[in-house]
Amino acid sequence: MPDLALPTDLSYSAEHEWIAVPPGASVPTDAVRVGITSTAVESLGEIVFVELPEPGATVTAGETCGEVESTKAVSDLFSPVSGEVVGSTRPWPTTRAW
Repeated sequence: MPDLALPTDLSYSAEHEWIAVPPGASVPTDAVRVGITSTAVESLGEIVFVELPEPGATVTAGETCGEVESTKAVSDLFSPVSGEVVGSTRPWPTTRAW
């Protein structure tokens, strides 16, 4: 797998989640974007199912908040920040094919 450069304007967790806040900056009180690194996506391979918390759900930093299932593995998603989920984009499978 090639080394993928990680953007420097994001903060990262050890579990490959990111938050759109520069390293060392305070987490804003309004909405922030979160996601998983390109390294995680590359190592997972083909993603076949994603489960995320629904808008209105409360998440806690460091706690499990969903999962990603690929043809290689099932991986937990950990929230990089505490707060309320206000929305998500869903360009991935939300129902299993079998």
